Amino acid sequence: MSDQPPDTQNPENINDGVATELLRKLRQKQGNWVEWGIAIAQLQKSGYNPQKIFEDTGFEPVQQNQVVVGSQVFASVEKIGASPEVRSHFCQRGSDVLYEFRLLTHEERASAAELAFAQKIDCDEAKEIARAIKDFSRFRNPPEGFTKHPGDAIAYQAWKYARQYSDLQERSRLIARGLRFAHSPEARKQIEQLLTDFTVIPKRPAPILPLYRLESASELARILPVAGEMPLKPEDLKVVPMVEEIGAFRMVRVTGEQAWIPLPGWQVILAAEDPVVILCHSSKLPNQTVNSPIEDVVIVCDRAQRQWNDSSYFVVDNSGEIDFQWFETQPEVPLLGQVVVIVRPKKVLDEDFNKDSWQIDE
Repeated sequence: MSDQPPDTQNPENINDGVATELLRKLRQKQGNWVEWGIAIAQLQKSGYNPQKIFEDTGFEPVQQNQVVVGSQVFASVEKIGASPEVRSHFCQRGSDVLYEFRLLTHEERASAAELAFAQKIDCDEAKEIARAIKDFSRFRNPPEGFTKHPGDAIAYQAWKYARQYSDLQERSRLIARGLRFAHSPEARKQIEQLLTDFTVIPKRPAPILPLYRLESASELARILPVAGEMPLKPEDLKVVPMVEEIGAFRMVRVTGEQAWIPLPGWQVILAAEDPVVILCHSSKLPNQTVNSPIEDVVIVCDRAQRQWNDSSYFVVDNSGEIDFQWFETQPEVPLLGQVVVIVRPKKVLDEDFNKDSWQIDE
């Protein structure tokens, strides 16, 4: 295996011969995982869907996503100038670790990769490291006693959590974690003070998400096209586009990319000044537990409400991706809008039941 990935072909212009060769190399597992990620990305951009690639190579879609994203993270780590030892290590293994660093900036990815290599971090711990670094990056200036080094970011998270526990076993575990990662002498001193200072600062619970489930068919509106006002010509009726309802929320798409979703006129929606709908999978919502239902949801955000308060969730920019966060204190990142309501779809046991004419009230 070569330590470095080859130059990327132009993904938009690869011909059938190049695609066949890429598929063959993937099928025979030639090269390293970084090369696999580059090849899969080329194939996908040239029109191959993940299922087709799976059938031709044996790479499952979830594995394709991991190596493609991981190879992109590797490229940014290499560009920033990580040490040769780190580059050599991650060329051979660790796609799952680098995948967890995808939401970090290029500089943060490089420093996180250096830390992961030095500390022999696995995938599960990489996820915690990425979260700690991302949360720490929201500070305009590092908290007192800590630096911008990723090790101090993890130490700060451990220090913060340890102060919230009175249970000595959990507190000791977090102190040990903080001492393991602390980079600066000042950060180590902050952690060591917890060995004698047993003050507990209770964790403030996050507010309840504003979830609402549609219960009846009458609550789910239907958007109908309008032909115009009489008098009308037959052509006026014919040119009205057919409305296609998509999904559990009856989203409507017309000519172009713009789409609409009908929602009941609840007071919370009527009061919104600049409401915008975001489609989301419930697994992306904050504070979800293993027992939380997994389903598609509609998130209504008010872009006019960008003033922080401690009882609401807000939309933020998380390294170029929309994210939803609750902030216990005034955040140092710009707020893009406030989450007004999260709507769950109506539970329908029989989709055709409500369409039968005899079900309409007489």
